[in-house]
Amino acid sequence: MQHEYGMKVVEDNDGKAHALVKQQQQLDSPTALQIFLDRIPVSCIPSINTCLVVDLKTGDSVKDAIQFLYEKNVCGAIIADNHDNDDDFGRFSQHYMGYIDFPSLLLWSLDQCEKHKDPTTTFLTMLQQNPQIGQTKIGELAKSFLWDPYFPVHLDDTLFHVLLLLSKHPRLEMVPVIHNKSDSKVIGFITQNDVTQLLLRSSGLEWFDGIANKALSEFCFEGQEHMNICVYGDQSLAEGLGVLWESRIGAVAIVNRGNEKIMGCITSNHVLLIFQDNKLFNMRKNLSMKEFIDMEAPKKDSHGLITPQVYSPVTATTSDTLKHAMNQLVKSKANVCFLIDDLKKVMGMVTLRDIIVQFAPPCIDSGFHGGGFFDSALEQTGCQLKNGTIICDH
Repeated sequence: MQHEYGMKVVEDNDGKAHALVKQQQQLDSPTALQIFLDRIPVSCIPSINTCLVVDLKTGDSVKDAIQFLYEKNVCGAIIADNHDNDDDFGRFSQHYMGYIDFPSLLLWSLDQCEKHKDPTTTFLTMLQQNPQIGQTKIGELAKSFLWDPYFPVHLDDTLFHVLLLLSKHPRLEMVPVIHNKSDSKVIGFITQNDVTQLLLRSSGLEWFDGIANKALSEFCFEGQEHMNICVYGDQSLAEGLGVLWESRIGAVAIVNRGNEKIMGCITSNHVLLIFQDNKLFNMRKNLSMKEFIDMEAPKKDSHGLITPQVYSPVTATTSDTLKHAMNQLVKSKANVCFLIDDLKKVMGMVTLRDIIVQFAPPCIDSGFHGGGFFDSALEQTGCQLKNGTIICDH
């Protein structure tokens, strides 16, 4: 059977087209959604192998880890135990313990160093002058919840499994992909953006449009809890980065202090600019957020790590549809859409996870088990299946 990425066309080798689509029309929307997603194998996602996979050891220092990730030009790394283990890894590998992204590592380091004497210097020199921070072991950062959990999927698992993991675990932003249980080497990642793009390919199908065509005002997003988190344009860049780290939401709106209108945003990726540009690093406490967003976008260096400056935030009104927000986020490669009113004041936000949660079946048919992976995923996320419903144990 051949699958189209968009989940619209299903055609077998005998040329019998749309048999499954006809079957879906006789099912309720949650069941149809579940069956569709469970027929899209992970191996169909083209972006899995587009980035280099590297790992860090729990015994590596923060400073060495930062230098390594910069030299490898990667956005993060999986964390491996220092002790090699050739034993059977079981359902989940014990060799890999988590994932850490480069921007978060930089933000944590900067936040910790800001509390100490900070002479004019470079980012790496700052870590040398603060060895209690620069020499912190990667393994110790688990205490700060800086790691993302490690829940891998196999190439023969399906998008349904990926969707469940991303929706049921708040801190999971990307899912590692391995060949199979006997070969635990990570070959790539599936991001929230990847999943959102695939979901959009189902535009026009009843189960998808029944959710995606609803106005944003009809949903209750977790992002509403962060509606008051913002930074003013007259605050310093250092203050903005501090708010960004403390909020742990990946992006913070920059607003005008006088009229509260949104004027830009600062994201976790912007700390890469601070890391690479020594002049900007030394100006961070005197440069205002407005001056920062008005700066000309710098060119990429030989490492190519400077990312496009996302100073034009993704916005939507509550009368816009969920599908509109999805398209805007995918187009801009952002992970946060700010909800604004008619006066352009920030009323809340919608994250990619907020969106993915809307498509995660809240009630799983008790006759559908999803195999050993499904059971393991539930166990790892602190959930269990009772009478066809996912129950969280915490």
